[in-house]
Amino acid sequence: MAKYMLIMRGTDETTAAMMATPFDEMLATMGRVNQEMIRAGVLVAAEGLDDPTQGVVVDLGGEAPVVTDGPYGETKELFGGFWMLDVASKDEAVEWAKRLPAMPGVKCEIRRVPTIDEFPQDNEWVIAERAWRERTGQL
Repeated sequence: MAKYMLIMRGTDETTAAMMATPFDEMLATMGRVNQEMIRAGVLVAAEGLDDPTQGVVVDLGGEAPVVTDGPYGETKELFGGFWMLDVASKDEAVEWAKRLPAMPGVKCEIRRVPTIDEFPQDNEWVIAERAWRERTGQL
């Protein structure tokens, strides 16, 4: 099995449409998809993100970090939330993504999450992270 993150992306239009959708309706739509994933035993985690205007951006590209309110100036694609799945293949992750609720402008990016075993095991930082994961029950 491998972990894949399904990252929901939308536009300003998508965000406006979601904000206009009754909250109970949105919960029911997402809840049905989440229940399918839970029943199939593939869901590891899932979270939606708050309104992008409530966030901040930390720009690390200069000499010192610069913090600005809200999302990037051009919000052609915003992260809206994610699902973390433990599935057999990328193809299976794609099939789950096809079941997500459709809305104008919504895309789902799928990325594999490498395991700690794929990093050099003699590296001091990997050793420290592995110890932390073991202490917290993640391994």
